[in-house]
Amino acid sequence: MQPANWFKAITENITESIIIVDSEGTIVKANLSARQLLGMKTDGAGDNNIKNLIHDEAFVNDIETKADGVIRNIRIGGNHFTASKHRVTEEGCKMTLVVLRDITVKDQMEKEMSEIKANLGMIESLMDAFNEWAIVTDEKGIITMMTKAYREFCGCEDPVGKHVEDVIENTRMNQVLETGEAEIGGFQEIRGNKMVAMRMPLKVNGKIIGSVGKVVFKDISDFHSMSNKLNSLEKEIEFYKNELVDERTAKYSIENIVGESESSRNVKSMIIKVAKTDSNILIIGESGTGKELTAHAIHNESKRRTGPIIMVNCGAIPANLLESELFGYEEGAFTGAKKGGKKGKFQQANGGTIFLDEIGDMPLEMQVKLLRVIQERHVERVGGSGPEEIDVRIVAATNRNLEKKVKEEEFREDLYYRLNVVKIELPSLRERKEDIPAIANSLRLKISERTGIYVEGITKEAMDCLMDYDWPGNIRELENIIERSIILLDSDIMVKLNHLPEHLTKHTKFKKFYGGGRQLKNIVQEIEKDVILECLQRNKWNKNKTSQILGISRAGLYGKIEEYGLVEDSDLQ
Repeated sequence: MQPANWFKAITENITESIIIVDSEGTIVKANLSARQLLGMKTDGAGDNNIKNLIHDEAFVNDIETKADGVIRNIRIGGNHFTASKHRVTEEGCKMTLVVLRDITVKDQMEKEMSEIKANLGMIESLMDAFNEWAIVTDEKGIITMMTKAYREFCGCEDPVGKHVEDVIENTRMNQVLETGEAEIGGFQEIRGNKMVAMRMPLKVNGKIIGSVGKVVFKDISDFHSMSNKLNSLEKEIEFYKNELVDERTAKYSIENIVGESESSRNVKSMIIKVAKTDSNILIIGESGTGKELTAHAIHNESKRRTGPIIMVNCGAIPANLLESELFGYEEGAFTGAKKGGKKGKFQQANGGTIFLDEIGDMPLEMQVKLLRVIQERHVERVGGSGPEEIDVRIVAATNRNLEKKVKEEEFREDLYYRLNVVKIELPSLRERKEDIPAIANSLRLKISERTGIYVEGITKEAMDCLMDYDWPGNIRELENIIERSIILLDSDIMVKLNHLPEHLTKHTKFKKFYGGGRQLKNIVQEIEKDVILECLQRNKWNKNKTSQILGISRAGLYGKIEEYGLVEDSDLQ
């Protein structure tokens, strides 16, 4: 085979661009790749000078001057090439063979690899900064990356290039590579530490190219700590959920009605009887007698206990807003109406109980509309186009004399009889004074728990004082007094007479000293006895000191002690 033929046979089938130039720079031969690269139409026409085809003066000079081998990198048509030269002799003529190798793809790959390494380095730095324990392997289980904290824990300074089983104790990275299945939350013990780890395969186009592992909890105690925090958060969420539910559920039951007097037992018995029906109920009683508590107890004893109980204070809502509050309104019904409208209290109470407190303060124009709701068992929103049926049990309450208001035409007679199907009259506290000790102690425990102040009890003198008072504000006033006394305890653990307000103690002292029609002489003697005894007790029965404080002689003090029969173990308490 002639040289030209074997040159062509070899060079036409390779990807490198090969050209042969003579001493004048004319291309005498070029393979297919070179012709395509340089835009040559023939196999070596005499006018194809390399200077005219490759516009790189330094490259052309290197061909003429530099020794054989790689001479430089050049760009042709936007691509990047390495150029190498070799001197050859053909038919007695000295020529130069030039090989151009396209390294554009290689450069791009190197650039991408560099970017990948930079990104991996940044990720590794971030994980190191957060003290994460993580590892990456290739498809054979060879470690390619391991965070600093993990390396330090495993005691391996340079794990890259080593097999994961040689570095990490009890690892399951190989199993993940074999199965291709992730393992989340698995337990693992390394160097005596029980951990929670996750392991995942790395896949490209469905092929496993490696795996990544991470320690989620470095110690099982961390897991339990996190679990406890989650449980705490769940309880907190549940608490707020219950709080939202509690807004519409009864807070009190019949057990919360304290007292065993005849009047208290009658009220409890009445509640149990009427709760079984759906009849409307009217609760009558002075302010502070427990009308709201009674309404809650009725709801809790009824078949509607699983439904809502909605509280409405008819005296606290302005007259111009009462209708929209009770019956709701449609969107655009009036200026300031909420988008989408709003359900009224009756709709909110559907299936349950609505408690209309201070019903005696309801304006006459609203009484007419309430009567219609009771009669027809449906409501119509303000601005609405039609009625909506409701299933609601009505419990109303007032501290007013409704019969008197009916006579004075301040309350509709027909509404009064609609509400007064069953009447429950709550006794005032002065009418059931025998219940005061039980109620006072129940309030003591409740307030003590709420304030965090330990209170052991109430002394007999303080309780007697509470029993003597007539309580115009009823249980609400008693609760206020008990709370005030507990706050003023200081170092005491018992509520004593001196902790009670002056208007109570003055009333008690008046009854003690002036009641029963006793003579002045007897009253003076009783006061003198109390003063001497109290002074002796305060001074630990030091008679010399006591006589000085009282301004009497020591002999006079002994005389009084003997006259009144005072002994050291006596105690006013």
